[in-house]
Amino acid sequence: MPVNTQAIGKTYDPVLYAVGREKIREYARAVGETNPVHLDLDAARAAGHADLVAPPMFAVVYSAPSVGPPIFDPEIGLNFAMMVHGGQQFEWGPLVIAGDEITTTTSVKDISERDGRGYYVFESISNNQRGERVCRGTWTNIVRGV
Repeated sequence: MPVNTQAIGKTYDPVLYAVGREKIREYARAVGETNPVHLDLDAARAAGHADLVAPPMFAVVYSAPSVGPPIFDPEIGLNFAMMVHGGQQFEWGPLVIAGDEITTTTSVKDISERDGRGYYVFESISNNQRGERVCRGTWTNIVRGV
């Protein structure tokens, strides 16, 4: 079945994520992060931050919930059972700190077909409560056998 390119440009409802201190610690420990600004409140404050600093790839935690709806949108028709992760790219802005509220909006950047595979590219834009763009993500998913 050919890919449906009519959804290119579609934007989904924003998703709000409240960044918690313990979530930052849990994530940092899970990925083996040892920088104390991610784990120790006193160290983070001594370094000039108001609270714990989220590691850069914590972006997946606050932005991925916004990427789910397009993946499962029937209008796009992405066959999740045949999907493989094609890649991610992030551009970071200001640091994300415990206590921040991050709003992420995802849109469909591109849908194409090559060599019997569908390529679905989504873009997430994450802003903090001050309106600063903390991250732009590009998420590429490949579907085999389209």
